[in-house]
Amino acid sequence: MYLLVPETKGKTLALSSWKASTGIVKASVKRNTTISCIFLDVGGVVLTNGWDHLARRRAAKHFKLQWAEMEDRHNLNCATYEEGKLRLEEYLGRVVFYKKRTFTRAQFRSFMFAQSKPYTEMIEIFAQLKIRYGLKIAVVSNEARELNAYRIRKFKLDGFVDCFISSCFVHVRKPDADIFRLALDITQVPAREVVYIENTPMFVQIAEGLGIRSILHTDYKSTCAKLASFGLQND
Repeated sequence: MYLLVPETKGKTLALSSWKASTGIVKASVKRNTTISCIFLDVGGVVLTNGWDHLARRRAAKHFKLQWAEMEDRHNLNCATYEEGKLRLEEYLGRVVFYKKRTFTRAQFRSFMFAQSKPYTEMIEIFAQLKIRYGLKIAVVSNEARELNAYRIRKFKLDGFVDCFISSCFVHVRKPDADIFRLALDITQVPAREVVYIENTPMFVQIAEGLGIRSILHTDYKSTCAKLASFGLQND
């Protein structure tokens, strides 16, 4: 189970290499904030959504599938898939390849993975804040296993994220509040020292109900301003 990424020598070297490759070389400064940890959503915050309704609609159009039928089948399997109880091949067998197709599973998988794109400015600011303030960063996200692994590897998220509390690893997903409780247990940080960045209003409200201060992400500029209001400035 890929949950914790301990601060090992190799991790330190990997982060140094990541900083060098991105030009991030700011030294840590004295912390003037009560925040010691950031909980971070992935889709819609640091990357595009991995396999949302827009991506599925594009896939239906590209492969000439019946959208309504595909979406119905997806909705029946989504929770099981994102909670890591259904592998990608099983999901595809239920949602797409339950009948003979003119394209291959490999072609469909490649299309799925290609929908993920980075929000480079957002990745950079969290990597910089981690270095500047000595923060822990934990991802708290709803992601299916294979796509999650691809996104971590492709966009080098493990270069600045300490642990991944992904639904596919912990077998619980937002909006279940238990995923936030698990994140607090795993990071060993009290809720009052955490700020959570998320683009879904309901999930922000749930986190706040647990005492986790949260930012509803809409764009880079406003999120930077809200982070600064918590004492996390990137000047």
